[in-house]
Amino acid sequence: MNATDSTPKGLSPLSLLKLVVYSCIGIFFFFVPIDIGGKETIPLDHIVSWLRKDFAQAAEIYAVLAVLAGGAYPFVTGKWRVSKTQTVLSIFKVLGVITALMAFLSMGPAFLFEKDMLPFLFSKLVVPVGLIVPIGAVFLAFLIGYGLLEFAGVLLQPIMKPLFKTPGKSAIDAVASFVGSYSIGLLITNRVYKSGQYSAKEAAIIATGFSTVSATFMVIVAKTLGLMDVWNVFFWATLLITFVVTAITVRLFPLSKMDDTAEHREIEVFEHSRFKQALLEGLEVASNADSIGRNILKNLKEGMLMAMSILPSIMSVGLCGLLLAKYTPVFEWIGYLFYPFAWIAQLPDPMMVATASATGLAEMFLPALIAAKSVFVVKFVVGVVSISSILFFSASIPCILSTEIPLNIKQMLIVWYQRVALTILIASPVAFWAEQFVQ
Repeated sequence: MNATDSTPKGLSPLSLLKLVVYSCIGIFFFFVPIDIGGKETIPLDHIVSWLRKDFAQAAEIYAVLAVLAGGAYPFVTGKWRVSKTQTVLSIFKVLGVITALMAFLSMGPAFLFEKDMLPFLFSKLVVPVGLIVPIGAVFLAFLIGYGLLEFAGVLLQPIMKPLFKTPGKSAIDAVASFVGSYSIGLLITNRVYKSGQYSAKEAAIIATGFSTVSATFMVIVAKTLGLMDVWNVFFWATLLITFVVTAITVRLFPLSKMDDTAEHREIEVFEHSRFKQALLEGLEVASNADSIGRNILKNLKEGMLMAMSILPSIMSVGLCGLLLAKYTPVFEWIGYLFYPFAWIAQLPDPMMVATASATGLAEMFLPALIAAKSVFVVKFVVGVVSISSILFFSASIPCILSTEIPLNIKQMLIVWYQRVALTILIASPVAFWAEQFVQ
């Protein structure tokens, strides 16, 4: 929109009503914790928890059907032939169909049915992710379809651009990831990238730097590690450290060398005040937006396609990672790459920290399982690493590959290594400081 337009089309009472009401609905479902039945979390999580509790069998059947559809989709559409990466992922999706059926029917070798294998992948990851992605996509219609993204983007531009080299609107992605889930954050990022508002570099920074697991999953990590007594310290330290690490990695290869051209750039010089410009841009989007029904249907379709893409990969790639971690020394070998950083940080049992951190590449919950019985400082650092590293093969990496964001596996592995190493160094002094709160 032209900032000099004195009578912008967006300035109408109906547009203002859309911007305020629809955005508030979106904010409520994603960002406002409410207490229901003694559990305080965001409404979206309450909906998913209610479905999982009251319709448990139906949710499992739905998850299996989504995995089946996801396994068939690349072959029906021909996407399995697009590249070698897509061919390999398509094969893994077929394996995901097989393992999902095994988990659902409780058929297969006994060692696969230990609680940290197929039951964990299916019940703790596939079912909730399969529900939260399409349901979250429905409420995304309110959050990102009626001007809030543009309004917040102009206001937050002075913070996001110098720190993270991303547009102001990427702050919405960051918050949505932390309070919702990485899959919701990636859904937003992919939508905005496809619309031409993010460059390839910006989309990659957001996907690898902001798309963390949700705050609710952080609670599970904290409980496993026995850190709930210092929950507030752990949560805010993790939030801050994650974004500090992002601010560093955006200045390193490969993110620093990616294409930074975007079709629709944010306005950087305004004739109006920043707040007025933010409001004008938000109102213009609201005035030109589709009806809420059409937006919901479009988002629901995208959410279902993303769920179908993610779920088979969680079952297959996740299982491979869990088996490697439990029965092979692979992650011990990878751990040697991080040992120098744990040693420099003067952490107790640096090899434990290094090995646990390495397992996060397979599944972000594995480090917590490995370090659960260690000392406080080790548990704290490993807990932060499991969140801040962001990239793992059981879910987030396949999720990114299922989008149109131009990141390949090699680039993501480099970013993952950078994030883990930096997080160990930055989180260690915080862990030693936090130790005083448990003594």
